[in-house]
Amino acid sequence: MSKEKKPYVHFVAPYFLNPVHRISIDLVGVGGSGCQMLSALARIDHALYAMGHPGLKVTAYDPDTVTEANIGRQLFSDGEIGLNKAQAFITRINRFFGLDWNAEPKKYSASVVANIVITCVDNIKTREEIGKHFAELRKRSAPMIPENATYYWLDLGNGQRTGQAILGSAKIDQPKSDAYRPVGILPLATEEFDYTLVDEKDSGPSCSVAEALEKQDLFVNSALVQLAGSLLWQLFKDAVISTRGFYMNLDTFKVTGIPVSRFLPKNV
Repeated sequence: MSKEKKPYVHFVAPYFLNPVHRISIDLVGVGGSGCQMLSALARIDHALYAMGHPGLKVTAYDPDTVTEANIGRQLFSDGEIGLNKAQAFITRINRFFGLDWNAEPKKYSASVVANIVITCVDNIKTREEIGKHFAELRKRSAPMIPENATYYWLDLGNGQRTGQAILGSAKIDQPKSDAYRPVGILPLATEEFDYTLVDEKDSGPSCSVAEALEKQDLFVNSALVQLAGSLLWQLFKDAVISTRGFYMNLDTFKVTGIPVSRFLPKNV
């Protein structure tokens, strides 16, 4: 096979193949997409454990409380109104799956160390902070202790009936390959989009379910998370990906994958 025809792929961080501890994940935001993602992560954890893998240890961050407008579109009940979103949903997941995952009823700090960061937020500042954190990680010359290193950032975003998921990474060592062209750095969400063009006021809290549905359709979050969960599952199960994200449109029911390709970020 000629070099020109070799497909680009990304091989999972070597530590993920034989971890000595559970893979740590920080989930930022437990709203429309975040609560769906927690359920997906619990299913992934259960499947990994059944395959002899240590599984996942998730910490969920969200300073917001459950309101009546969240019921139905988000996976909360009337009995949880007034409770912190992260604490309410983590408690439910822990009881259902027998887990010991953590809830932090506060905003996320990018200085926190986790193997994977997953963002399900509308907040631009949080994304910018995480993007800067990963940019700094790429510049480090000395390797970190594997179980304490941050490897990937999966960012989920959506409009009323559209959405996207972007898997970015720090600098990941890649094996040599005769069949593929391994890519060790995946672009971050902040390298894909100009978030200064986004008006956060369009995604603010709603006073009713009807108002919330005007901003985000009933199934846009669950559709987005099912696809993003499949991407994570492929990363864990197959240890190699050729697609690093996707765009989806529920008006046309089309999903367009974002292929792994050669990427040279600045200052790396």
